[in-house]
Amino acid sequence: MSLATSIVHHIRLTVTDLHRSREFYEDVLGFEVAAESPGNPADPLVRADRFQLYGGVVFQTPGGMLLGLRPVADPNDHFDSERVGLDHLSFTVDSREDLMKAIARFDEAGVEHGDIVEMDQFGIAILGFNDPDGIHLELTAAI
Repeated sequence: MSLATSIVHHIRLTVTDLHRSREFYEDVLGFEVAAESPGNPADPLVRADRFQLYGGVVFQTPGGMLLGLRPVADPNDHFDSERVGLDHLSFTVDSREDLMKAIARFDEAGVEHGDIVEMDQFGIAILGFNDPDGIHLELTAAI
């Protein structure tokens, strides 16, 4: 038996600094806040309460997916794509032109990024970059 799933409903990322990560996803990527915790993430009870979003924030991406930030990581921790768990997260954009626009936006914001990589065998082009915690992200466009 297989479960009849369709699209990803939401993803939550654990971050070290909510303010820094929120600025990145809101100001650099342009995601809109859908919900935010009324509580203080420094409060252990808030950090453990799913109904208070663990002290975090949830964004609505332009494609309709929800992306949450959970500020519970140790400030000295860092992302490692070679450990069990997330390798990277890729967001779909409409065109290769959008990848070029993203490069201009990243350069303006001082966000390091890779080059656009054409993956002809898969019919896509990708642009890799990292969020403030070093979580590997991509933008992907059909070619």
